[in-house]
Amino acid sequence: MIIEFSVVDTKDFTIEHLFDNPENLDLIANFQATNGAAGLEYYLKNQSVDDEENNCSRTYLVKDALSAELVAYFSLKTGLITIQLDGEKFDSVPAIELANFAINKKYKDTHPESQKLGFYTFKKFVLPIVQRMSVYIGVNALYIYALPEEKLIDHYQTMGFERLPEPQEKFVQRHVKPEYDEGCIFMYQTI
Repeated sequence: MIIEFSVVDTKDFTIEHLFDNPENLDLIANFQATNGAAGLEYYLKNQSVDDEENNCSRTYLVKDALSAELVAYFSLKTGLITIQLDGEKFDSVPAIELANFAINKKYKDTHPESQKLGFYTFKKFVLPIVQRMSVYIGVNALYIYALPEEKLIDHYQTMGFERLPEPQEKFVQRHVKPEYDEGCIFMYQTI
């Protein structure tokens, strides 16, 4: 299925799939994640192409509509949230993982007038794609493993993400979270 991205493009920014344009691979080589998120930068530069080729995730680039500069990127993949109910009972919820999400520090530094790029990218690009996908596949939630920084967790909460109650969060920490997200906080929102 091909998603028509023109429906999510805005007047200031556009979105492209990683492989839509051969120049995208040059763009990602110069990406620098804000807040020193080295893991997010590493993923884009060193793992995103393999994950695309192996159908493990899809990476999207948000670009400035006029200059074609790389503003942000995010990766989506299917997933499943398993939560512990009471006692030994469990429930599974089909979901989409916002596996990687970062703003380009270089763009932010050269365009100080651009504010709240993360919130904007999420509302204008991530959510519309997830909502469109939910029409075609059974999915009830969007989730993320956030770095354990209060400022970042608060930021994700302003975007509609919530934390699980503490017993369920501990269950996810022990049983569900991928090894590469060690130490991160599970957050979700319903679609």
